[in-house]
This record gives sequence, structure tokens and C-alpha cells, in this order.
Amino acid sequence: MAVRMQALLNPDGLAPNASTVEATSTISFGELTRGLYPLRGGVTPDLKGVIQNLFNTFQSARSAPRFPSAEEQQRIEAGELVPGELIDERTGGEKRADILRGILVQVAQDPRIPTMGGLPPTLMVHVNALDLLKQAGVGWIDGVDAPISMKTINQMIDNGGFQPIFFGGTGAVLGLGSKARCFTPMQRKMIAARDGGCIIPGCDCPPQWTEVHHVIPWQTGGITNVGNGVLLCWYHHHNIDTAGWRIRMVAGLPQVKAPHWIDPAGKWRTPEKHRAHDPETRRQDE
Repeated sequence: MAVRMQALLNPDGLAPNASTVEATSTISFGELTRGLYPLRGGVTPDLKGVIQNLFNTFQSARSAPRFPSAEEQQRIEAGELVPGELIDERTGGEKRADILRGILVQVAQDPRIPTMGGLPPTLMVHVNALDLLKQAGVGWIDGVDAPISMKTINQMIDNGGFQPIFFGGTGAVLGLGSKARCFTPMQRKMIAARDGGCIIPGCDCPPQWTEVHHVIPWQTGGITNVGNGVLLCWYHHHNIDTAGWRIRMVAGLPQVKAPHWIDPAGKWRTPEKHRAHDPETRRQDE
């Protein structure tokens, strides 16, 4: 009410020296509580408008009920299409957090981003090699006190690979191994050209926000090549082993089977084609 009264009593705007007392946006991290770092601070109205507009834009596709067209209904009844509106069970806050994650990851991958020590901003995770082989224990991120789970570590390795560091008996570093199990930028481009985004039906995550997932896990000998990689958003990648989704490759194309509570028939389906390969969206020369 005070802000509104100020605007009413002073319609000409702020005085020249008002910048010294004008509110400014600030963001900081609180102490670890129940596995989460709370965000503290506040934002000015204009910054809230920018943030809110971004959230609304990316959530707008799911903000209103959508009914299938006659053609889509026929495909659903024939078992060829999984209704996409029944899939996402995240709360509004969880969706906004994943949207913010996607925006920050995309910015971090921009080639124009400033470097640190000659390297782009890269998330460094440390895990003991024996723990990784046994799939037990936790990992640690530089600059973060809280540990991360082996599930998260496997997801990061699946998408970004790992690089071994060898230590001697006294703890001295003996050498640095070569990076392994990592999809190259060219492989990622080819997979993105094929998939066009997250392959889970109903997910409209764009390709630049996705991670590359090994269909046959790297822990069990899965090869890091285009024929064994698919695009998944962070949310579906993080839950692919627990949410009931199944993925396989047939003739170089991914096929997806939905959980039984979504598709009791348990049919394997090829995801929607990238629009560049869809005859309905291509312009045909006459």
C-alpha cells in the first residue's frame, strides 16, 4: 500500500538522488536444509515481470486443457498414440525449477560465456572409482558442501562422460586419464537432428535443453554412439529407471513403451518425427 501511495503522491517519478535508496534485486543461498539449499533475497517488479513471463511462456502449453483432434483420438484408440496430457505429474514449483535449470544450462553452454581459467563453466563432480564400480556411496561437487547421490552421478556420466585421476599410495596425483563415455558434439548434433527434443511422448522440451541418454547403460557395456543415444529432458532422464518408461533402438530409431498405468497394452511406439522429416510439415516442391 505504501508503494501505491508513493506512486499516487509522486506521479512525476523518482528524484535524481532516489537511486541511492531505490530497492535492488538480490539473490543468495541459505544453509542446507532437508537436502535443499534455500534461495534468499528479492527481486524488483521489473525483474519479477521478466522471470514470470519466462515461466508463463514455457508453461503455457500445459496451462489449459487440450482435447485430442479426431485424428489423434483415432490413433489413441488404435494404440498408436499415448495421451501426452497424463504424463507430467510435477507441481508448478517443480516445473519452474526445471525451466530455470534449462535456461541456466543453455546459457552455460553458450560459446560467448566467460571462461574460468580458460575453461567454460563446467560442473565438476568427484567420486571414488571403487564407489562408482560398486554403485554405492556419494559424490561431491566443487564448492558445494552437500553430497550428491549415485543416481545423479550416473546421469551426469551418461550425458557428459568422466575422466579418471590416478593417485598414489600417499595421495599424490600420478596422472590424468582421457575422457571416456562421452558423446561428442557431432554425435549430439546427429541425435538432435533425429529426435528433435525429448523423446518421451507429451514432453515438449527443446533439444538444446536435453541430455543424451545411453539406451543400453554404459555401466553394462553400452556403446557411446548415435545408435545407442537418445535425447531426454533432465526430468525424464533423472527418472527413466524408476518411472516405468522403457526405451529401445530398432533400425536406428528409438522406440518408447509407456508405463502400464498410462498404456496397459504395453505397446512399443516410435516417437513423433522431427518436423524436418515429417512430410506434413515439409514444403513439397510442385
